[in-house]
Amino acid sequence: MYLKNTILLLLIFLGGSFVSRADLSLEGHYQGKNIYVQNPEDEDGFGFCVTKATVNGDPIVDGLQSSAFEIDFSSFGLKIGDPVFIVLEHGLNCKPKILNPEVLLPKSTFEIQSIKCTPEGKLIWTTTGESGKLPFVVEQFRWNKWVVIGEVDGLGNPSLNEYSFNVSPHSGENKVRVVQTDHTGKKRPSETITFVNAAIVEPILSPVKVKNSVTFTSNGKPIETKYEIYDAYGNIVKKGVGSEVDCTNLKKGSYYINYDNKTDKFIKI
Repeated sequence: MYLKNTILLLLIFLGGSFVSRADLSLEGHYQGKNIYVQNPEDEDGFGFCVTKATVNGDPIVDGLQSSAFEIDFSSFGLKIGDPVFIVLEHGLNCKPKILNPEVLLPKSTFEIQSIKCTPEGKLIWTTTGESGKLPFVVEQFRWNKWVVIGEVDGLGNPSLNEYSFNVSPHSGENKVRVVQTDHTGKKRPSETITFVNAAIVEPILSPVKVKNSVTFTSNGKPIETKYEIYDAYGNIVKKGVGSEVDCTNLKKGSYYINYDNKTDKFIKI
C-alpha cells in the first residue's frame, strides 16, 4: 500500500510539473527590426514570467530577468527574409506580451525592373528588392474600375525575380497592372500597361427584353466574354465567363450588365 501511494504521489507530482509551464510562440520572417517583450513578474514575485526563450531553437541568454527585454536578431546571424520562430516559455499564472509582432510580417518593397504584355495577353514582369513573400494581385481595368483577375505568389528574393500571367483581353484598349498589399493595408501598384488585341471584336448583347437568356455574339457567331449582372439596387446577381447567360431565375425588372469593356441594360420580362 505504501509503495502504491508513493507511486501515485510521484505521478501527481510529475503530472503537475508537466503543466506548470506554457509556451507563447510567434513566427514570421526577419525584416531588419528587433522584437520587444513585456515580461511581468511571476506569481510569487521573486522573478519574472519568462523562464526560457529561443529563436529558431537557439536560446536567448540575456535580458530575461527584467520587466522588459529585447530580442536582438543580429546575434543569431539572420538575413532579411529568413524565417523566424520564437518560443517564450512562461509560468501558467502570468503571460508575457510581444509588443511589436508586426515587425516579422513581410513588407511590400518590390521594385519593377520591367513589365510588358503581348496583344494575346501574356503579362510578364520582373522585380528586385523583395524582402518577404507576398502575392502579386493582377488587376485589369474594366467597367470604369480595377478588377482583380488573378494572383501570382511572390518569391520574396531581393535579387531579380520574373513572373508571368495570362490576361484575357477584351476589345479595344486593355489596361493591366500588378499590385501588392502588405500588413499595413496600403496598395502598392506597378505602372499601368496598355495593349490592344486587334483580333478581338466587340461583342453584341441580345435581346434587350429577356425571357430566358442573354447572348453575346460577334459577326453573328457566339463569343465568350467576362460578365457581371447587377439588379436595380446595385447587388450582383450573376458573374462569370461565357457566350450565354441563363436568366430564367431572375425576377422581373431592370438589370445592368457589365461585359467585354462596356455596360448595358436589359429588362427581364
